[in-house]
Amino acid sequence: MKIQILDLAKEDLIEGYRFYEDMEAGLGGFFLTNLYTDIDSLAILGGLHAKPYRHFHRALSKRFPFAIFYTVEEGVVKVRAIVDCRRKPSWIRRHLGDA
Repeated sequence: MKIQILDLAKEDLIEGYRFYEDMEAGLGGFFLTNLYTDIDSLAILGGLHAKPYRHFHRALSKRFPFAIFYTVEEGVVKVRAIVDCRRKPSWIRRHLGDA
């Protein structure tokens, strides 16, 4: 399957990068490398994850407390949002409303 990362998810990646880079130089790059690996795995695993909220599938990152919310449309995995699981559930629902 093809993968498309939508604008909101790109913004989420930038925000996560900045957060981890502020903690320690180089950690932001490590974060991005790991999240892109998790996203790339959706080319094979896309559509197999549970749908915990509305029509969004949710894949959990292997190394960071982040969830990748996506949909599958006509053979394309559309990454809609990438959120920090430590956020309040109400914030995540509002954020997904923008996706």
